[in-house]
Amino acid sequence: MAYTLYRILRAFRSICIPLTAVIGFSCMLTFIFILYQPTPGPGIIQRLGWQSWAVIQLQGSIDAPTSGTTTALPSAHTDVPAGVDWWNVTTPVNTVDSSSLPLDKWAPLMPHNAGLSEIAVTRCLINPEISGDLCAPDSTSEDDAIKGKWVRVPRNLNLEANYLSGWLNIYYRRTRRQDINLITDIRLLQAGESPLPIDNWHHAALSLRSGVMRAPPLYLWYRTGKTLVEMNSEERSNLITELDILYGEDVPWYGFEKLEPPTMPEKGRVEATWLTYRRGVKSPPKAPPLHFSSSGNFKILQVADLHFSVSQGICRDTDLEPCVHSDNLTTNLISRVIDAEKPDFVVFTGDQLNGQGTSWDPKSVLAKFARAVTDKGIPWSAVFGNHDEESGIWKEEQVQLMKALPYSLVERGPKGVHGVGNYVLKVKSPDASKTHLLTLYFLDSGSYSKGFFDWWGFFTPTAYDWIHKNQIDWFLQQSASINPIERPFTPDSGKDLGNIWKRQSPEQITPTIKRLAKPNALMFFHIPLPEAYAKADADPRTNKALDVGASGQEQPGNAKHNDGFFENGILKAMESDHTGKGHALEVKVVGNGHCHVTENCRRVKGVWMCFGGGGSYSGYGKIGFDRRFRVYDISDFGETIRTYKRTEKNEVIDEMVISGKGAAPS
Repeated sequence: MAYTLYRILRAFRSICIPLTAVIGFSCMLTFIFILYQPTPGPGIIQRLGWQSWAVIQLQGSIDAPTSGTTTALPSAHTDVPAGVDWWNVTTPVNTVDSSSLPLDKWAPLMPHNAGLSEIAVTRCLINPEISGDLCAPDSTSEDDAIKGKWVRVPRNLNLEANYLSGWLNIYYRRTRRQDINLITDIRLLQAGESPLPIDNWHHAALSLRSGVMRAPPLYLWYRTGKTLVEMNSEERSNLITELDILYGEDVPWYGFEKLEPPTMPEKGRVEATWLTYRRGVKSPPKAPPLHFSSSGNFKILQVADLHFSVSQGICRDTDLEPCVHSDNLTTNLISRVIDAEKPDFVVFTGDQLNGQGTSWDPKSVLAKFARAVTDKGIPWSAVFGNHDEESGIWKEEQVQLMKALPYSLVERGPKGVHGVGNYVLKVKSPDASKTHLLTLYFLDSGSYSKGFFDWWGFFTPTAYDWIHKNQIDWFLQQSASINPIERPFTPDSGKDLGNIWKRQSPEQITPTIKRLAKPNALMFFHIPLPEAYAKADADPRTNKALDVGASGQEQPGNAKHNDGFFENGILKAMESDHTGKGHALEVKVVGNGHCHVTENCRRVKGVWMCFGGGGSYSGYGKIGFDRRFRVYDISDFGETIRTYKRTEKNEVIDEMVISGKGAAPS
């Protein structure tokens, strides 16, 4: 037994040393080639060209501006000059240091002022999202250091072609170096054509129609101009700084321009594909703070259920003749209504996108849906409907896109609350006190709570979503945080700047009885509450039901499930803890969309539940039921709320006062 144990120990000793050597050597190789990832440090990065560091200063060079959007601005505490409205005073805005923006990421919303140095086109039979850099243009570390790394525009030029056409993508290099010739112009030319003179023009080797059968080749040409150090400020502001792809025949994203001709022409059910580009930095103009006029008025236009698509739209349920390109017709109709009403604010109450397979590129649709409003410089906001998230991108990304449009007041809202787009906007007084006079609540009523996937992978909804418990809690918290004001408010109450404000005219009678209470509030979300279909209050003056407008022409559009938002939220939010006589609810009106041929206002337990009515030729309707838009005309610095609808025939219908002097008593 002892002899056997001795032999085992001796055998173990004989293999221990070589085994240890093999294991140790394997560990060393693993560390060197796998685990060890050396960090070269900023010195090597600076030399080799991570171009946030690689700025070569040549003799007489001028540093590129850190932002192409702003100049020196006055202090936020600058006094308002006499005779100047406070909302027209320039205030500092948060600017982005463009030198801190990444050069190797495609992000068209970023205010990049760094120019492009090279453009290429590649075709891949495998989705680049899966294959990575498999089909990227060839490059070397030296070229990456000098010209910038290749950046893919992740939008397929062959998206509208057949399944065998593959993925056709544009790549570009971006650089901050001042010794590199940068791109100043781009053209699209047929095979055999070239720009004249040809000097400094280059072209991508692959056609922009590669993979599309029987399509004549179309090549991208680009011209390189001076180096950054040789350019003046005007030339630098005209550099090509971004590329993007637009689907459909409508307008490109703000700040971008189309390149003629389309890479994929429109034909039948195939939508056009366009290459778009941006020069310099085009920051969207910001909306001024919401405020009443000096006469105490503030007007809101509600636009419900646009149902826009990537195409120019197909008319539905209308006797309008001719009716083609319904999206554009609707945009023109909204523009005419704006000219007639001159609103101070526009709210889109959901279903901006049609979904249902026609808004497959939401970015191209979002580029056009608010054009009638942004072209006129009017502040606007939006909530989501049940169709907005059906195809393309999530609400989170849609919010970022909408925030990047001109005059947008859209907010994402708190992330800990159900949905996207739960937020509050406040309308201030026109005098120097900037008193909060009107509250606007926006909530996400969700999309669908139930459904199933068919054999082809398509989702079929069976139940609508609703406003959830944490949204109710959030609303009550927001309501509780609003401070009471002295009501009715007058701008000449001693808080103004002396003789800036004229005294009220004799016709405007100021009540002598004042009280401390929160401002009146309006609330907007897409899917109506069950209470919108409940029994209406009776007008104590006439004993008639307080229900004005068309209803009952379609099935109720509320969710079947309910967390009790009306009873546990809206009816709990009071103007004041000391209400005195009767009810004093903070929220006077709830504005909904969703139901296109329902457009009534019904008062239930003191709250008006109002539908916007379908305003779009692209959404469903009813023959003989004109497209229409609801208007909320708020006067007396928030005390009086009047509503009516303006139709496509320019008729004003169902005008009534729903709060304030002349309204039905509670």
